Amino acid sequence: MILQRLALLEAVVLAQGDQAFDLMSLLPPLMIIGVLVYVMILRPEGRRRADQERLQKELKKNDEIITVGGVYGTVVNAQQDADYITIKVDENSNTKLRITRSSVQTVLNKEKKNGDKKQTK
Repeated sequence: MILQRLALLEAVVLAQGDQAFDLMSLLPPLMIIGVLVYVMILRPEGRRRADQERLQKELKKNDEIITVGGVYGTVVNAQQDADYITIKVDENSNTKLRITRSSVQTVLNKEKKNGDKKQTK
């Protein structure tokens, strides 16, 4: 009876030792997957976010913009310390909107300048 229990205990210990080895063999592939996720997803997203914040901070008067809602306009008032800007959306009726800086998606003036630089090179 005691010999049977010892044999059973020995079998359980050996089985656990094999499982520990299997888990350790999975660690390097998991680390590689983690690095790939960082390089391919997290890092580019951080750069995109930083570029968007820089674009919103550098807004100035007469910049042509597009908001996240698809509204085209020209910046009329953009104070550096304020969280909002004023844009003119219609030349004929002089319609102005007051929007938050974070709602600016694209600055059209900078895209045109970048496009001109790319064409001249």
